[in-house]
Amino acid sequence: MIEVKDIQKSFGDAHILKGISATFEKGKTSLVIGQSGSGKTVFLKCLLGLFSPEQGSIAYDGRIYAELSDDEKRDLRAKMGMVFQGSALFDSMTIQENVMFPLRMFTKQSKSEMEDRADFVLKRVNLEGAHHKMPSEASGGMQKRVAIARAIVNNPMYLFCDEPNSGLDPKTAIVIDNLIQEITDEYNITTVINSHDMNSVMEIGEKIVFLKDGLKAWEGSKETIFKTDNEVVTDFVYSSNLFKKVRRMYLDEND
Repeated sequence: MIEVKDIQKSFGDAHILKGISATFEKGKTSLVIGQSGSGKTVFLKCLLGLFSPEQGSIAYDGRIYAELSDDEKRDLRAKMGMVFQGSALFDSMTIQENVMFPLRMFTKQSKSEMEDRADFVLKRVNLEGAHHKMPSEASGGMQKRVAIARAIVNNPMYLFCDEPNSGLDPKTAIVIDNLIQEITDEYNITTVINSHDMNSVMEIGEKIVFLKDGLKAWEGSKETIFKTDNEVVTDFVYSSNLFKKVRRMYLDEND
């Protein structure tokens, strides 16, 4: 579980996060959504320990990050997996080498042990036989699956994803959503996803935190987002005529 209490973050005169509190539960996929400039990327980087809030606290299963020693922070970071927006694979490494990278950084495993672990997670994301390919030889969807394999290779307790469906076609995006959901359930991970994709919200949004201008404007689930009268949320969610129709259908069925 990750507990965020009243965090604030500024860069010079720009006040980006203005006192956000939220709880992200273990074994659930939580989505942080909002328009560009809402603060969600800075928020995610605070959760990762890349930015330090000026005020407030972030606790990982009861351990407040700011109170940890440097060694304890390093140990905690080893328990975090990250899927970057552009996959962020190393072009000069094979897919297997990319997946093994966190093991080289954070463990003292032998080469054969690392190869066995990489083989296991590549099978888990349905990429058997792709070990010796280069990232340039992989499709966008394959690259995302490699990024997920790398993120889970070290058995993380916490998984963070930044726009994991960016640049993918709708069918492949659903595959990636479902894979993240399955892995979260299977390994009982605390998963936090930054997204602006309403399809992802409706597929896997067990908890949704909506940010607006650095504030938490709303929180709920994929079931309750259709019921809210919060105008900030409805303006964002129903900018698409498709979701306006879906909402009307949902409300009609639940009258």
